Amino acid sequence: MNIGRRDFILAAGAFAAGAWLAPAWTATGERKTMYGLIGKMTAAAGKRDELVAILLEGIHDMPGCLSYVVAHDPADADGIWITEVWDSQASHQASLSLPAVKQAIARGKPLIAGFSNGTTTTPVGGHGL
Repeated sequence: MNIGRRDFILAAGAFAAGAWLAPAWTATGERKTMYGLIGKMTAAAGKRDELVAILLEGIHDMPGCLSYVVAHDPADADGIWITEVWDSQASHQASLSLPAVKQAIARGKPLIAGFSNGTTTTPVGGHGL
């Protein structure tokens, strides 16, 4: 399967049905619009744990990333859900040019069988940040 960089990032950056997020506020007290991605990635047979390890590398070094959750799908031995929340869509877009993200994409692509159930969201609040 030929998976493009954008598809990989959207999927890798979009998964896990997880934590609901606290609202983000600007320094002036205005509510800030967050950007979210949720989706499912399917690893190549038997490669889920290896792919998850790659997805979890360097997650603390992505400016603007408020939440990044990678989860096993209990009903699918190769399924992975990823949920991301960013302070803005621009921060998410900028993360795609980080060397560590580019390296993770290159290493992860051969381990991916496909993507499904991906969507963007506008997180409005909750617990977990």
